[in-house]
Amino acid sequence: MAVHPRHAPRSPQLSSHLPAQAHGGTSPGAPPGPSLGEKSGRRSDPSHGSGLARFNALSPETAQAVLLQCCGSRRWAHRVATHRPYPDPGALLAAADEASYDLSQADLTEALAAESSAELDHGAPYAALLALDAAHAEYERKFGHAFVICLAGHPPEEQADQLLGAIRRRMTHEVDEERSISADELRRVAQARLWDLTRWLTSTDGPTATEIGLFAPVG
Repeated sequence: MAVHPRHAPRSPQLSSHLPAQAHGGTSPGAPPGPSLGEKSGRRSDPSHGSGLARFNALSPETAQAVLLQCCGSRRWAHRVATHRPYPDPGALLAAADEASYDLSQADLTEALAAESSAELDHGAPYAALLALDAAHAEYERKFGHAFVICLAGHPPEEQADQLLGAIRRRMTHEVDEERSISADELRRVAQARLWDLTRWLTSTDGPTATEIGLFAPVG
């Protein structure tokens, strides 16, 4: 079951399909799991090789544009683009992690502002959709930004319960604590989207400006 944003992103550089979460990472409060690149076979997956080569060959402007689809911080996108070429997907994900950990508070604010609170797809129970809408509204009123989370290992039928449980737990946090958790979830989301990016580039001859806007990572 795909997860899509409810609102259009606030940054014009980001795709209108950009999700506020991705299916990779761990649920809040759980010990950090392996990054996407560390999961079985992913660092050496040859199917991403051509996509990474195309990413390395993009112009600086185009590279930063597609990277902004993964994380809405311009500094993050510039840093990841500048460190090319990457020898393998693991190196790209490691560089993205390092850039995420080094985000300033202003960078984090910019990245969170580019996110949109996610909705479950239309196959979800109506009661779950209503409850999630209300929870998102309450969360955004308290913290001033979208609820960002990476879901790990949860099948589609568990998404509603996982999202509602996580957002309710995190509503009890103080602002500084929740901001720190959101930063880590954003890092995990960026990794998931980067993995999608290399896979997407594998299937294209090279993105045009229009195609960049169609890149829709879903984790």
